[in-house]
Amino acid sequence: MTERSVGLRVQGLSHSYGGVRALDDVGFEVAPGQCVALIGPNGAGKSTCFAALAGQQKVRQGQVSWRSQSLLHLAPHERLQQGVARTFQVAQLFEALTVQQSLQLCLKAPQGLSWADRLDEQLVAPALALLTQVGLFSHAQARVQGLAYGAKKRLELAMALAGLQAVGQREQGLLLLDEPAAGLGPEERAEMMALVHDCAAQGLAVLYTEHNMDAVFGVADRVIVLMRGRVVCDGLPQEVAVHPEVRASYLGDALQGWMQRGGQHA
Repeated sequence: MTERSVGLRVQGLSHSYGGVRALDDVGFEVAPGQCVALIGPNGAGKSTCFAALAGQQKVRQGQVSWRSQSLLHLAPHERLQQGVARTFQVAQLFEALTVQQSLQLCLKAPQGLSWADRLDEQLVAPALALLTQVGLFSHAQARVQGLAYGAKKRLELAMALAGLQAVGQREQGLLLLDEPAAGLGPEERAEMMALVHDCAAQGLAVLYTEHNMDAVFGVADRVIVLMRGRVVCDGLPQEVAVHPEVRASYLGDALQGWMQRGGQHA
């Protein structure tokens, strides 16, 4: 597999907080077109790993590259220029703007806005196209602060896609999604994860963290399990589901409940 086909490559990622080793020689790869879940119990190192990939956390050793470009010494906005966008567990939005304006701002930001520019007139068609993709076209003129939380999560995904589109990486970027289904009910969770999987189907590399098994099994093409700062399993969902250590120490009742519901989205 060539470096370019791998897309995201993580090698020997290690980091400690005092005497606590949060990451211990973590390594994995995510290819364009793959939807990969990064899971593990609380304290497993997921947040540190994710923040290191996104640029919010400096690590002591290891390598992170995207399409042959090292990322570790790049700030988050510089990583976006390389085609790496992220969302957060709690949606980070422009609450005072309308839904449409939020996307217009993300699409226009790399070019800059002058004092004479009217945001409402900028890149209307691509903004509305993205809203259609995530099911928010009818909310285009609504204020973000008044949206239901499920709509806010979908808007944040659209904003990440807008950021990639603005730097010419709309179909070849990397999406880092921090618990995209967090706080959502069963129906909204299924709809959100369908959108996430569609992003990978369109050619993006997608890596996401998640605690809800309905948003992992039946959605992810591959599952990576972190425990005590190390990768203990990396494989197809059905392989992870029968891994002895993962079942005994982490999945347990959560996986059993998912299987009892028929192995489908909740």
